[in-house]
Amino acid sequence: MKRLKEKKLTDAPLTLGWREWLALPELGIPRIKAKVDTGARTSALHAFFIDPYRHQGRDRVRFGVHPHQRDRDNAIICTADLLEQRVVSDSGGHREMRYVIQTEVVIGSLTKQIELTLTDRDTMLFRMLLGRTALRGDFLVDAERSFQAGTPVHPLSE
Repeated sequence: MKRLKEKKLTDAPLTLGWREWLALPELGIPRIKAKVDTGARTSALHAFFIDPYRHQGRDRVRFGVHPHQRDRDNAIICTADLLEQRVVSDSGGHREMRYVIQTEVVIGSLTKQIELTLTDRDTMLFRMLLGRTALRGDFLVDAERSFQAGTPVHPLSE
């Protein structure tokens, strides 16, 4: 198994475009196109169903993801520990209570833990938003470019 390169504090920030390919290996998602959204505080992942439950004393959540744009036939069923529920305002100012998980994201050759809120994004073009909390300290964004990080370097995405 290939070892992932981890970013050091002395490394220069990686420049991303306004959209990027990511991997979410802990969720079994080898590739998902995300909109890099500096206007959004939190990152959001599409979930067409969400089923919270308790297992061995831990709060967990099971959810389904359609990882590809305009494709509701292919689905990945994910499970994760539940961090909390949080009220989030969307771009239209609508407030929604969302489940929050923490998971590993792979962007290019960089791997880091981020928080994701789960919400139904079936009507949205992008199945995932990468918000500024996830970007902080590691990335710069060039809004005139796309796909600057390349394909995620992770065994799931090969």
